[in-house]
Amino acid sequence: MSYSELIKNFDIIRDYMRNFYIYGWGSRETYDKKSARTYDDAKRRLESWLGEYIHYRQSVDGKRVFISVDTRSTVHNPLYYAWKAKSFTDGDITLFFIVLDILHEPSDFLPLSEIIERIDTDYLSHFERPKFFDRSTVRKKLNEYVSLGLLKTEKRGKTLYYGRTQNDIFTDTDALHFFSETAPCGVIGSFLLDRQEAYKDIFSFKHHYINAALDSEILYLLLEAMKSKQETEIIRLTRKGEKHTLRIVPLRIFISVQSGRQYLMAYRRNTRRIISFRLDYILSVKPYRKAADFDILREKLKGMQPYIWGVSTQGTGKRRETVEFTVYFDNNEQYIYDRLKREKRCGVIERIDKNNARFYAEVYDANELLTWMRTFICRITSVHFSNKEIETQFKADLEAMYRMYGVSDSDIS
Repeated sequence: MSYSELIKNFDIIRDYMRNFYIYGWGSRETYDKKSARTYDDAKRRLESWLGEYIHYRQSVDGKRVFISVDTRSTVHNPLYYAWKAKSFTDGDITLFFIVLDILHEPSDFLPLSEIIERIDTDYLSHFERPKFFDRSTVRKKLNEYVSLGLLKTEKRGKTLYYGRTQNDIFTDTDALHFFSETAPCGVIGSFLLDRQEAYKDIFSFKHHYINAALDSEILYLLLEAMKSKQETEIIRLTRKGEKHTLRIVPLRIFISVQSGRQYLMAYRRNTRRIISFRLDYILSVKPYRKAADFDILREKLKGMQPYIWGVSTQGTGKRRETVEFTVYFDNNEQYIYDRLKREKRCGVIERIDKNNARFYAEVYDANELLTWMRTFICRITSVHFSNKEIETQFKADLEAMYRMYGVSDSDIS
């Protein structure tokens, strides 16, 4: 059974899960944001949800905890448990069940005054020491239920009436399962799955990127801002742990097929550039004002995309950089050529002859290609970067590796 003292502020949960359980760098001894008791309370809550996935590692700084998920046996994202925990006061629980009981049938529509009267006379009056709710509290709760989709309203004359919504049953559980584990904001699919009867899982995932679950609220708010074409104010955490407030125009969400990491591509007016932000570093999103140039900026990003290898646009406004290298493969290694074609992204592949192929790309930031290029080491026969600093660094890394493995200078040349 999950720990019952649940947290209402998800920002706290997100911070603990990410820093202690996913990145795995936190320990009780090194935690200095709040008291050790705060750490213990959050740890107890999280481990009640993720007990079977929690592991420990002893280090010089103390015992560290982290999440370990085996995708061969785990087909549902365990981090969704955090979104399904919510705190309620006694008043919250009382009103929730009474209101939904009063409006039991979807055809029952009642005004605020009659709902309050029924709460008092049909329910609370039967208690020796009843709990009473003022008009403002009941109205706020009804409006909250409307925002959650539990109730709907209709105007009759000048009076607002409240009634139950009709719950549609989504019967394609296979589609829900696939959506919940692969799509952005997949936690929505997980909530819908909870309303279905027992079903058989038919999917398993070789590459199961679960971390993005913690950024679902941030992603949802950004998608809402894009839909309404709004400029937003975000609070972003830097790598040094500092908080910066920025005003940006959100344009697109990019998701890495290698790591599952999510990025926001956005325009900053003070720098006049489109740049990327990691979603897991964004702490909050708040609408600011309408962005009259949203469509223009979206088109500008679309024009830039053929020259973006990953998410970096640091060369924007400057001369684009070119990358070119040649790869050799044996007669029985056609898969190397196929891999080049499959992974070329915005690059171009040219088959030189039976055993050689040339890759060429024009990008904003050639540095982004280095990690991928290194996977072809010992097959690259020539390489050329228009940015000579990057070319020098690439060759220096190769020479350092050769020396580490005891390869002579003559072999390097």
